[in-house]
Amino acid sequence: MRLLIQRVSRASVTIGGEIRSAIGKGLMVLVGIEEADTQEDIDWLTGKLLRLRIFDDEAGVMNLDVQQVGGVQQIEGEVMVVSQFTLHASTKKGNRPSYFRAAGEAISRPMYEKFVASVEQALGKRVATGEFGADMKVALVNDGPVTIWIDSRNKE
Repeated sequence: MRLLIQRVSRASVTIGGEIRSAIGKGLMVLVGIEEADTQEDIDWLTGKLLRLRIFDDEAGVMNLDVQQVGGVQQIEGEVMVVSQFTLHASTKKGNRPSYFRAAGEAISRPMYEKFVASVEQALGKRVATGEFGADMKVALVNDGPVTIWIDSRNKE
């Protein structure tokens, strides 16, 4: 399972011209799922995501996680999770990406839904989402920019 995490000042998902969901300051998370992914991957990535200290503290040092984003004001940041099978693109042969490592819908949809539920439970509030399999227009303002890639196979 792979996550591409972006610290944002705002993000939104539009489907068919209608805004599906939007967040303010927080994390925009794209998630890609492989057939071999398990609940263990979900648990590890949920913990890593929510404890990732990439928000500035009062001294301007990236020392706060998404739940501490408001510092003294105790305003929690928001999280948006969008499925993204292209995170498993392989460009080893030629210039047309292959997605053979990405799980099919029968595996990836339930895993995506479990990941969203896991993040919501750990965060203690709703997580904004896209719509699995839909043609989505994702808009965001990357704050920093800060973009981090995490793969549960590497556990770096």
